[in-house]
Amino acid sequence: MNTVKQFFWFCSGANISLLKRCPTEASKFTGIGATVFFTGILAALSGGYAFYTIFENAWWSAAFGLLWGCIIFNLDRFIVSTMKKSRKGKGQELLMASPRILLAVMLAIVISKPLELKIFSKEIDRKLVLLEEDIYQREIASIDQRFIDQTQLLQGQLAALNADIEAKRTKRDELATIARQEADGTGGSMKRNAGPIYQIKKADADQAQAELNASIQNNQPQIERLQMELADLNKQKATELSAIKRNPWDGMAAQLEALRQISLENRAIYFANIFIIALFIMLECSPVIVKIMAARGPYDELLEVREHFFKNHNLEKIAQMDYETRERLKPLLS
Repeated sequence: MNTVKQFFWFCSGANISLLKRCPTEASKFTGIGATVFFTGILAALSGGYAFYTIFENAWWSAAFGLLWGCIIFNLDRFIVSTMKKSRKGKGQELLMASPRILLAVMLAIVISKPLELKIFSKEIDRKLVLLEEDIYQREIASIDQRFIDQTQLLQGQLAALNADIEAKRTKRDELATIARQEADGTGGSMKRNAGPIYQIKKADADQAQAELNASIQNNQPQIERLQMELADLNKQKATELSAIKRNPWDGMAAQLEALRQISLENRAIYFANIFIIALFIMLECSPVIVKIMAARGPYDELLEVREHFFKNHNLEKIAQMDYETRERLKPLLS
């Protein structure tokens, strides 16, 4: 039991030799040390899970988690060990502790995020499927948008050329029908004959046929060229669409984005997310807060005496060295 207690004293950054002389302070520093130690354990789990999410290697994740836990443990131990009770009041202590509290808050957020991802992993996985499909559809839409202008231009030119041919074909058909009706007596003069009127209408129909042939002769090569360009464009578009891969979108950044979106969509998850972060912030800040709220105790008095002793001892040694130096220089200066 004493070994565990002394280990927690070490975690709290206290001077063990002084703390043994202050039994009334033992519980306070045991609690502070336990908080620092278990925060490091949570940080190791959080860092290991985050590393495993990225690299999916259990051994490297365990090694990184252990390293990350040691880093957080050392930072927390540094924060609480450098805080000393002041005789100037709690306001001065709070002012001096504010940078440490800010650092503790940042560490709490960093530690809590990977654990939040694990807690809400099922909801995140479902959201990732939707986000992955959304990214896939956006890539398709981007390719479609890139080709749509060229496609519409080619289709417009084809439509204009075909419309010109169809207009002349319609005119030819109308004039041919009028000439035939004039010849068989069903239209025009209503007399069945191939007289001068028929010849005039037949000439108009022949002229329309010649214009149609000329239009086909002129437009058909352009139509074929445009059709080939359109086919090549569609082939290129199909190639790019087929090259799109549904890569799994499940990295750390993707999971954080999914967590952000489901937090906005679901108020229960939103508040749970806030409470988890607040819990880790309180856990990380608790050793600092305890040190600020606790009254000045025997350990703080002994620590101040020890530091004051070393300070005075240092001043005495400097003064003695100065005196000895002056004594050695007196014969040289006289």
